[in-house]
Amino acid sequence: MASISENIVREYFELHGFFVRQQRKYISPVRLDDDEIDFLVLHPRHEAAAGVPFILRSGDLSGVASAVVVVKGWHSETFSTGLLANAPEIFRVFEPGVFQSASKSFGRDTVPVKILVVPALPAGAAAREQSIAFLRSKGVDAVLPFRTMLADLIGHIEVNRNYQKSDLLQVIRILKNYELFGGAQLDLFQATPKRRRSRRKTG
Repeated sequence: MASISENIVREYFELHGFFVRQQRKYISPVRLDDDEIDFLVLHPRHEAAAGVPFILRSGDLSGVASAVVVVKGWHSETFSTGLLANAPEIFRVFEPGVFQSASKSFGRDTVPVKILVVPALPAGAAAREQSIAFLRSKGVDAVLPFRTMLADLIGHIEVNRNYQKSDLLQVIRILKNYELFGGAQLDLFQATPKRRRSRRKTG
């Protein structure tokens, strides 16, 4: 059974018109799971674009013709430079041999975007830029945060539709039907607001 993290990624790309192919459906006895690309995605109606931003948003996907997608569902971790430096196995999938083997599925003249799905990047500007520079140096073209995907899926699910062919979408629909995704919950998926300065009490 595919992990819930992979289900989120699959549903998200399919929502945006991509064909999604899982790289493999078996567990290899000789290769670690970290050594494998999770999905190959192809957008048959993409819009030509000069490039895509490093931190992807849903509106950027129209410019992605094809991509290899690696999912890291470490939902309790932030992808800081320290974590990345101590987890070299994350980047094995972007080594030339693995990447070139997977990219052959798209044809000779196609260079797919290398997307890493992450829980979150550091909130601080300096730490975030350091993490981005480190990821770029390891061959990552773009990252896609889980927060972005979940917010988009929640926003698109309609309560009056039956998503019985997708357990994930059906659960989201049921939660919305019972109004468990209210304003406060949805705000969790938006950009973190700046803290207001506390007003000093006078008198």
